[in-house]
Amino acid sequence: RNGIYIIDLQKTVILLREVYAAVKQMARDGKVILFVGTKKQAQDAVKEEAERAGTFFVNQRWLGGTLTNFATIQKRIARLRELEGMRQQGTFDLLPKKEVARLTDELEKLEKFLGGIKDMHRLPDAIFIVDPKKERIAVAEAKKLHIPIIAVIDTNCDPDEIDYAVPGNDDAIRSVRLMVSTIASAIIDGKTETESAYDAADYDQQYADLGAEPETAGV
Repeated sequence: RNGIYIIDLQKTVILLREVYAAVKQMARDGKVILFVGTKKQAQDAVKEEAERAGTFFVNQRWLGGTLTNFATIQKRIARLRELEGMRQQGTFDLLPKKEVARLTDELEKLEKFLGGIKDMHRLPDAIFIVDPKKERIAVAEAKKLHIPIIAVIDTNCDPDEIDYAVPGNDDAIRSVRLMVSTIASAIIDGKTETESAYDAADYDQQYADLGAEPETAGV
């Protein structure tokens, strides 16, 4: 009304629960989920929450081909690692100041744009995006490769492009952080259940090796 769009928060809660369950299952199955949010309101939350969940992120400019030209991106990451190694080994200390300045600048730029995915050795199984309208290149690449898209969508976004959509205000920092934190928590919960299942399997195997059933051992 009067150019103002209202998001139904009850529907947001319902859809967020559904997406939480879907993401939790993905994490339980060992799927890799890439976080993407390059707008100012999302940058900090995307980095911090992705790191908390032990997953990968892009919070600066999306480089075209990050998904569709993954091999080339991996070459740039290899260069990043090479420069990191040179600095750690003291090679920079042996070079002229101008060369060190040039290499340091190159290293900082690569770290800025690729640091969040430098340990991502394969394409992600899903991509979580804050503001798919802004990240339209990332959306197009994911769709081309049939990678499921999870996204926070504002009233100016097309939900038909998104596989798992949660309506929300992607311009408010608090709203963005809440959404991103929820997805991160879903990943953590899914991973925790996987670890618990492995622990239980190990526990059962230990008793099986002893020729006893877990339920009756010690009785």
